[in-house]
Amino acid sequence: MPSAVSARSRREGERRAAARRTAARRRRSFVGICGIGLLALAVALLLPLLTRAVDEFALPLAYQDVIREQAAAKHIDPALIAAVIYAETKFNPRPSAAGAQGPMQIMPQTALYLARRSGATTFTTADLQTPEVNIAYGSYYLRFLLDRYGGSETLALAAYNGGIANVDQWVARARARGQRLTIAGIPFPETRAYVEKVLRAQREYRRRYATELGYRERG
Repeated sequence: MPSAVSARSRREGERRAAARRTAARRRRSFVGICGIGLLALAVALLLPLLTRAVDEFALPLAYQDVIREQAAAKHIDPALIAAVIYAETKFNPRPSAAGAQGPMQIMPQTALYLARRSGATTFTTADLQTPEVNIAYGSYYLRFLLDRYGGSETLALAAYNGGIANVDQWVARARARGQRLTIAGIPFPETRAYVEKVLRAQREYRRRYATELGYRERG
């Protein structure tokens, strides 16, 4: 008989221990669920602020007054100018290994050509270090390329990166085949990637900086 009582006591103890373990697991699960819920709420509340901060870091914008002014004067989408600056320097201008300068990475010989074409008489290559001058010349060059290629942003951007002579050659080859030169048909991988990058950034600048770039009135 003592043996039977001892066995029942042991089983009862095991059941109580199992019940305590089950209750502890449930408490931990409840706390975990509450923690996840609080985290989700915090993310929902902070996400707009975090998104804005990430956007400005990943897709910066500066010189917006100059960009809007030049876009209006040259009849160019301001987001296109911003996107070119982003692709060239991410708004952190520094001379390239090839000698291109300023936010829009204008080559001195290109700037001199544009200065003669536009009738400027006091231009010096040192002026390219001034953002206002650099963006004015870069925008003028974009307008020149857009006019040369019938308003095609794809071809203008390809020429901005790969050179007019190359693009003229690619266009001629495509026409000889009865085709138009598309992004996929650009032979230079670097230029193809550049065009894709600028066009993608253009859409994002238009969406994210509608007020700063003049698409929407300031509230």
